[in-house]
Amino acid sequence: MNRPEHAPADHPQLPARKIGVLIANLGTPDGTDYWSMRRYLNEFLSDKRVIDYPSWKWQPLLQTVILTKRPFSSGANYKTIWNNDADESPLMTITKEQVAALRDRAQTLWGDRVMVDFCMRYGNPSTPDVVDRMVRAGCDRILFFPLYPQYAGATTATANDQFFRALMTQKRQPAARTVPAYFDRPDYIAALAASVRRALGDRTPRKLVASYHGMPKRYLTEGDPYHCQCQKTSRLLREALGWDAGVIDTTFQSVFGPEEWLRPYTVEHVAELAKQGITEIAVISPAFSADCIETLEEIQGEIREAFVHAGGREFTYIPCLNADPDHIDTLTAIVAENLGGWI
Repeated sequence: MNRPEHAPADHPQLPARKIGVLIANLGTPDGTDYWSMRRYLNEFLSDKRVIDYPSWKWQPLLQTVILTKRPFSSGANYKTIWNNDADESPLMTITKEQVAALRDRAQTLWGDRVMVDFCMRYGNPSTPDVVDRMVRAGCDRILFFPLYPQYAGATTATANDQFFRALMTQKRQPAARTVPAYFDRPDYIAALAASVRRALGDRTPRKLVASYHGMPKRYLTEGDPYHCQCQKTSRLLREALGWDAGVIDTTFQSVFGPEEWLRPYTVEHVAELAKQGITEIAVISPAFSADCIETLEEIQGEIREAFVHAGGREFTYIPCLNADPDHIDTLTAIVAENLGGWI
């Protein structure tokens, strides 16, 4: 803390100026109990970017039916993957590892001029709390980085919305930038390809299923580019691996509600592959920057079971990039490019 140059003696002391890099991910419940799950699911499912039905139609159903039952089933699913040693979800553990690695890189590159922190769109640490902490620490510029390679309104946009809402509460508002989608960056694709080679060696599977988080098909027709960006990621990954067309299938998981979502649905597609005699497959999740409930429980639980039940024999899950050095290299490069002109 120091007093600005030429300021009067009674001027409040201010922290040294810094640039903030704020990493954002989807979120996680604080625990697996009913009320922790209910708070988390209520915040998530009340987001108009996620469920855009009119409140008068959606909220009565959410509050009286869905949030009465779903916290129990979701809590049971989280218990199967919970990091009991740290008493937190794997997403939280991995995000902390990613941010610790990014802090080390930032310290090496820029010293104390850059402050790296993280927030969650839903749950804790909340975006407003971390923005406030960064401003109080002296950040007069903040680079906001949602860790979603492909843009979607229900992921990237809602994270940005929350960041901008947090800025609205600040008396001294920092300058702000947001990081765009990076679904087709060569270093990101190379990191994905390297993860496939680590898992499979020199073997080319009959099918690699690239399973992305789903969304209502209607969002695509309304202008959301997510579907197209997922398709391009899969194509670029196949080209980077040197595989023939048809080896990688793009599918979508986590269907919710009565609407038709982007197809094919992963759980149905893997079962159909097994019925066709393709009994050995690998599955990768390029839309997730860190392993989470959708990969550790849904893919390795429900989706694996659907494949085996239909006659599948070998199911290989390729982990997310997590805190892999190639991934950290990519994230560091993205941060450095987006700090251009600031540092």
